[in-house]
Formats: sequence, structure tokens, C-alpha cells
Amino acid sequence: MRFTQVLCGTASAVVLAGLGASSAAQAQTSDVQTVDSIIVTAQKREQNLQDVPVVVTAVGAKLLQDTGVKDIKDLTILTPGLTVTSTSSEASTTARVRGVGTVGDNPGLESSVGVVIDGVYRPRNGVGFGDLGEMERIEVLKGPQGTLFGKNTSAGVINVMTKEPEFGFGANGELTFGNYDAKGAAASVTGPLYEDKLAGRIYVAARKRDGYNDVITGNGPSKRDQDADQNFYTVRGQLLFVPDDRATFRVIADYSRRDENCCGAVQIRTGPTAAILAAVSGQAAPVATTADPFERVAYSNRGAPAKIEDKGVSLQGDIDLPIGSLTSISAIRNWRTDNGQDSDFSTADITYRNKDGSNYSEFTTYTQELRLAGRSEKFDWLVGAFLADERLENRANFYFGNHYEQYLGRLLSRSAANPAGVPNFIALLLNRAPNTSFAAGQGLRDRYDQRATTIALFTNDTWHVTDAFEITAGLRYTAEKKKLDTYQTNTDGGVGCGTALSAAGQARIASIVGAANTGTIIGNLCLPWANALFNGRGTHQERTDKEWSGTIKASYRFSPEVFSYASFARGYKGGGFNLDRTQSSNGLPSGGAGVTPIYDTSFPAEFVDSYELGLKNTLFNRTVLFNISGFYQKFTDFQLNTFLGTSFVVRSIPEVKSKGVDADFLWFTPVRGLTVQSGFTYALTKYGNQPIPNDPGNALALLPGSRMSLAPKYSASGSLTYETPVGDNMKARFNIGAKYSSSYNTGSDLFPPKVQKAFTVVNGRVGIGSADERWTMELWAQNLLNEKYMQVAFNGPLQGSSGLSATQSTYNPSLDTITYDAFLGAPRTYGVTLRSRF
Repeated sequence: MRFTQVLCGTASAVVLAGLGASSAAQAQTSDVQTVDSIIVTAQKREQNLQDVPVVVTAVGAKLLQDTGVKDIKDLTILTPGLTVTSTSSEASTTARVRGVGTVGDNPGLESSVGVVIDGVYRPRNGVGFGDLGEMERIEVLKGPQGTLFGKNTSAGVINVMTKEPEFGFGANGELTFGNYDAKGAAASVTGPLYEDKLAGRIYVAARKRDGYNDVITGNGPSKRDQDADQNFYTVRGQLLFVPDDRATFRVIADYSRRDENCCGAVQIRTGPTAAILAAVSGQAAPVATTADPFERVAYSNRGAPAKIEDKGVSLQGDIDLPIGSLTSISAIRNWRTDNGQDSDFSTADITYRNKDGSNYSEFTTYTQELRLAGRSEKFDWLVGAFLADERLENRANFYFGNHYEQYLGRLLSRSAANPAGVPNFIALLLNRAPNTSFAAGQGLRDRYDQRATTIALFTNDTWHVTDAFEITAGLRYTAEKKKLDTYQTNTDGGVGCGTALSAAGQARIASIVGAANTGTIIGNLCLPWANALFNGRGTHQERTDKEWSGTIKASYRFSPEVFSYASFARGYKGGGFNLDRTQSSNGLPSGGAGVTPIYDTSFPAEFVDSYELGLKNTLFNRTVLFNISGFYQKFTDFQLNTFLGTSFVVRSIPEVKSKGVDADFLWFTPVRGLTVQSGFTYALTKYGNQPIPNDPGNALALLPGSRMSLAPKYSASGSLTYETPVGDNMKARFNIGAKYSSSYNTGSDLFPPKVQKAFTVVNGRVGIGSADERWTMELWAQNLLNEKYMQVAFNGPLQGSSGLSATQSTYNPSLDTITYDAFLGAPRTYGVTLRSRF
């Protein structure tokens, strides 16, 4: 039985083509142009898409190729309601579904949208940003999926399935050339290795491209004048072993490495602190208030080098037993990212992170999943267990540049009469020689070692009450324990801050600036990276979560063409620890209480209650699919990670609500070879009206009652594919796809200058080749119309103030002096790809 399934799967030419919204795909072969062949595994068993009471977008191999999808960020053009952004590095990639996701810059926070590749849960979204290889399909499941899909999937799952080895020989090759001097090559081979028992597949790829951004480096030390380049390679090998007709085993080993420079930021608005930056650096200040940020000029004297490695091995076994089918998936994975950064994003040498082996995050993860599934006349049942052991090593450095002391001193001493400030002001305040209180190359070097162990038991069962009516119930119990050991140091002992905190230091500061201003001065001299109270501090923290999650679904088929369902799901995402320095900000009295380190950096678990109603329609002789669903989701203790200009803080937002509609449409037109698909999502995702607890300095005052960041109210996608013969021996294929997003704020603090206006991205591809696909030549363009948009905008560190105060909860643009920076979306890229198949 099992062997027959494998051979059938090898011989099949089923291709899924994704739609843009709730549960859309198409099956397309040379002979079959109906909805019937669409198979998904959203409930951990193969089912027809139109029989699944889950909102799914399934994107198949051919459409992935047609639209140039190689990673989860590319996938957004096919999926309304999905937003994927990268910030300080490509490792900090965050996926959001219906406006809900977790900011990825802080490794202590796990993702609200899970990424699963070949059945193996990945610890962070960043692992999905890279060449995913030869893909069979990608399924995007919207809403909480924690019952079946591992851990921390309170907003959704991106489920990637790569192509299995085949028992028939096949080989593919690909060469790509494009603008920005892009070059790429990929090749794969599959076939039998031992009779009809063992088959293999190997895939290798390498891609390289110049950077999108020009970089002004000032006096260096970096001399690299480009940023956002690409340089990586990947290899994936698989073995498929079929010992008999009752069992199959699949071993996958993969390795990927990226050595790139990402991500520099452009200035979208320059504040008055630019004049001080220019004064200390000797470089002309950029005038971004009139310049076009989409000229893609970044300012960085230190650069942003990055090295990312991802590797792992997994073994999946499927065995038919008398009582059901047993599935076991065992995996060991390691993912590491080493980064450097110009942390002030300017040509002045203020602060930086050095890529010297002391600034990295590394995850080593062991996972084991066991499932036993069976069925009877009235019941489909599944029980399982999931085990995970995740070890995180996070090392952080953050150093003073050559201009830090002079810049901070001028910043603290400036006035209307002297806007450039006083040179050597800090030396005067602390009675020390200039540039010795915050000496260049000194700063923090912290280490965080976290171990998370997870044990979960789950079941998902369907009762076929009648031929038309079904009830599905799922339940999961998760026990998770996290232990964190932290050790924090200042390489110079925090001498500048320590001097300011001493009795003599406070008295001297008060004599110069007055007692009323002493606390403010001390607070700025003792910012987290300079705070002497952190030096030599070691802590141990533990937390345990034991929670139930689950779902109940009822479905009714009115006719062979119309399927309806209603569902409720309770989702859960574990709590954790903030892996950054945090300190009290409740005022800064002369005693220095406002710079006291916060020892408890934990935050609680996140929960969501989700309700959905859906109607799936298969019309006109099964050539048209039209699905629509409505949803309402309420999150409690939503984990918000936000950068305040000096550190990342995590706040548990009491309430977040998301409600809206997903719709999709697929039409296999009467014109042979022409397929149209489109999708639409309306999602109103807002914070509750409750004040944000423990809001430092009222920095999050704009959140209550507002729409969340990176949460467009409307998004829509469409794709048109046409394939036609050309003469007797050739064929042509055309595809154009587009994604529209309405306006949204890109900053987690919702400051108005960070709003991205509505935009549309269009991709196109034209191919011609032999009818048997022995060779194909494709001309393609990503972001064909060169749409200009921001991924994320943020406050320039130590470069101005929004004007919000502890008593002010409305934004006054006249008081906003911040320099705003942004990570931009990719510009237009185009090129040619040559493919061959043997």
C-alpha cells in the first residue's frame, strides 16, 4: 500500500497554484483543469482543499516558479493578509498574518506565525528567508494552529513542503542573470539508488547580487559603498527508503550559508541633531527633508556585515500498522547569525556592533513528533506527542564609537542660543580628560544562555455524524520550561556612568546644570549600554507554562458544490524573557533610582480566541472556486517588542482584536491554458482601549484604540497565467501577478511619520521553450513598476524626541525632532533565466 502511494506520487504531475486569500489553489496538468485535484495537509492528513474547515492558501510548484517565489518574503505577492518584513538583518525577518506577528529583532520572543519545513518546526521566521529549494507547495494557514503544528502558532503557520526523491531519473538545471549584476545557478538530480527500495534527490544553488543601496561611509573605517547585496549557497540532499508496501522513510540533510551586507537604512526625515552629527564627524549632514529616500542612499561608516548559517538533519518514518498509520519526525537543527551594524545609521562614529564573534544568536534545536492516525466508518482520529529541546546562545556587543562622548555631550548641552552644544561638555561634567569617560571601542559585552524544553500531547478527531455533517475537535496540552542565565559586563567598567552616580559626581553635575536637571543628565550618561550597575551582573531566571489549547469545528455540505463550516480555536504562545538590558525609567532623581537594572525580564504567555465562519463553493462543472470566510480574533497579553531608541522593551498588551473577511476566486477559463486567480483580505486589527502597562516614558501612548503596525486594512492579490503552444514543438507561458496593500504604519510606536501609503507590487514572467520542457528561456521582473515602499521605519538612535511626555498622549508634530530612518522594500529587479530538464 505505502509503496503504491509513493510510485503514484512520483508519476503524478499535479501542480498546485495558490490564490491570494483564504483557501485557494488550483490543480493543473495537461489534461486536468478542475478543483478536484487540490490536496492539502492542513489537518496533518491529505484532504481535498474544499473539504477542509480551515482557511488555507496553497501555492504549488509551478506558480511559485512563475512568480519568482524562493522564500517566504516573496510569498507575500500571492497571499493577501500575509506581510513579511526584514529589519536590522535578513535574520530579523517577521511574518504577520491578518496584521498579527512578532517583531523579530529580539531573539527572546518566539514567532506568532510558525514556519514548518518538511514537518520540522523552525524556531524563528528568519530561517524561512533564503532559497527553500525545490518546493512541492507552500500552505499558509491563517488563524491559530497550535493543536497540530508544534508550538507558538497563535496567528498562523507557513507550511513548506519540498519535493521528495523519485524512482524515475530526472535532472534539472537553471542559470539566472539580472540587473544589479545578479548571477544564480541551481541544479538537481533525482532517481533510484537501489532497485525499487531507495531513491535520492540532491539540490544545490548559489546566488550573488550587488547591493540595492549606495552607502556614504564618511571617514570609515568601512569602505564598502553598497548595501543589501546577496551572496549565498545552499545544498539539500534527500533519501527515500521504501522497504515494503507498509513503510517509507525519508532522510533530509541541508546546509545554507549567507555572507552578505544587510541592512543599511535610509533617512526619510532629518531632525536638528544632524547638525551635531556633522559637527563631531566633520561630514556634511544629509538633507533628507528634501532629498528622495528612494534614491537609496544610506549613511554608514561601519557597515552591516552578516553571516547566517542554517543546517540540519531530519528523519521521517511513515508506517502502516493494524490500528492506523504511525508517523515519526525526528530532527536536529542549528541556526546561527553573526552580525555587525552601524547602530546610529550615520557617517558619524557614535555606536556600533562589531562582527567579531561576540555578537551572534545561535539556536540548536532537537525536535521529535509522533502521530498515530486512523479512521473508521464514522471517525477519523489522530493522537500525537511533540517534544522539543531548544538551546539559545545569544551574545551581544555594543561599543562606543570615536564620536560618542563628544556627540552626547553636545546633545546634552545644546540650547537655542547654542544649537551645536558645548565641546567636551561630558569632560567638564565628570571632571575627567576628554574622551576617556566613554572611550572608543568600549561598551557592553553580554551573554544570554537560554534552554527551553517543551512536551505536548495532542489529538484531532473528526466525527462523521452524517454524510453531510461533520464535527472536528482538537485538544493540546503543552508544558514548557525555560531557563535563562545572563551575564552582563561593561568592558570599561562603566566608568563614565559610575563617576556620574558617585556622590561627588552628582554634586558636581548639580553645580553645573542645577539640581532640577541632574536626574536627566545622569539618565543619559547611564543609558543601558553604558550603565555601570549592569557591570559584572549575573542572573538566573526560570518560568514554566502549562496550558491547554484546542479547536472545535462543525462543517456541513449543502451539496457536492457547497461546503460550509464554523470554528472556534484557542491559541497559545509561550512566555519568555527579554534578551536585552532594561532599566527603570520612573523618573531620574539625583539618587540614580531611574537607572536601576530590572532583574525580572520575563513576560507572560500570549493567548488568542478565534472564531470563523466559512463557505467554500466549487462551481461551473468544478472549474470555478469561490471561497469566503469571516473571522474574529481576540488576543490577550499580546507580546509587543518595540525599540525605544536605546533598547528593546517587551510589553504585554492587554487586548488586541482582529476581525474581517477573507475571500478567494479561481477560474479555469474556457480558454485552454488560461487560469485566473485572485484573493482579498479585509482585516481590522486594533489594540484595545486600555492604557499600555509599564509604558516607559509614555512612548507607547499612541497605541490604545489604534490599528496595529504593519496591519493593512485591505490587501488583495491577483495572478493570471496563460500557456499556449507555439508551432508543433514549442510552447509559451505568461504570468503576471500583483499584490495591493492599503496604508499602514510601519513603526511599533505608531508615530505618524512612519506611515506607508497604499502601494501595489507587480511581478511578471514570460517564457518560451520546447513543448516537453527540455529547455525554457524566461524573461522576468520583480516589482515590475518599481513601486517605492518602506518595510519598517524607526527612530534614529539618540537623534531627537517625539515630544511625548509622561502626561501627553497625543502626537504634536511641531514637537517632533526625531530623525527617522527606514528599511526599504526591494526595487525593480529583472533578468533572464535559462532552464533545462532531462
